Amino acid sequence: MKFLIIIPAHNEEKNISFCLESLKNQTFKDFEVIVVNDGSTDKTAEITNDFVSTDFRFKVQHLEKSEHQPGAKVVLTFNKGLEMVDLKRFDIICKFDADIIFPKNYLEKINRMYVENPRAGMVSGLVRIKKSVFEKNLAYDFKDEKHQWTFENLSSKNHIRGPIKSYRKECFQQMKGLRPVLGWDNIDTMLAKKNGWEIITIKDLWVKHLRPTAFKYKKQKAEKLGEYFYNIGLSFPLAIVSSLKSSLKNRSFSEFFTTLKTYLKQKGERKLSEEEIRYIRNLRWKQILRL
Repeated sequence: MKFLIIIPAHNEEKNISFCLESLKNQTFKDFEVIVVNDGSTDKTAEITNDFVSTDFRFKVQHLEKSEHQPGAKVVLTFNKGLEMVDLKRFDIICKFDADIIFPKNYLEKINRMYVENPRAGMVSGLVRIKKSVFEKNLAYDFKDEKHQWTFENLSSKNHIRGPIKSYRKECFQQMKGLRPVLGWDNIDTMLAKKNGWEIITIKDLWVKHLRPTAFKYKKQKAEKLGEYFYNIGLSFPLAIVSSLKSSLKNRSFSEFFTTLKTYLKQKGERKLSEEEIRYIRNLRWKQILRL
């Protein structure tokens, strides 16, 4: 199988060389990488230009700085990379972040899973973050004898995280690509399932996340949750139940009102069809009733 890897990047001068080097050293070689430099003001462009000149499999596209749009920006940048290629040449489409270091067998194991399981629509490893100072001399060492790296516990180990997405091309096309809204990295999973595909995480395969998410929007978590509930098409009753569930989990009743208030403020056009919204609503109700 042939992999297309697209890496949106903005001001990643401290990390991107580690990411690209780890991909260059993969045991699986049948891939192409497109770095989409989204108006970086640091040395990201210079570093990337130097790197792509050494390996024909790597390319870079430089964009003017785009408007900050939480959730949407990374997808729009990713789509610019898609526009550069003919998808007929590829079997697997990956959206990787520029602050990830991959073990040298990462693509080999991902490829094997897609080959062995024809219903695998999305596949990834797990994301770990450093709990001590990052030692550059150990950047590509995944033995982790010093136990520096711990699971980035932002979601279930069965969920494929945004920094390391990969899709079988047929799955990607059936779900009509990625939706440029906050929550895109949950929407894709639900749409893949809607089309009958399996979502697989390889539990003994992990990557290093150099710039932990640590929830970039932690202070606005409730607001972002309300926006997310709107984006995935939740009805008002379902938004109430989902908001209450989250606020109880976090033991914050004020979060309930903030989330719901933000949900009600949303007026934008949803990026999902009526059929997709119906599926997601039914899925959410089933998940809630199961609990």
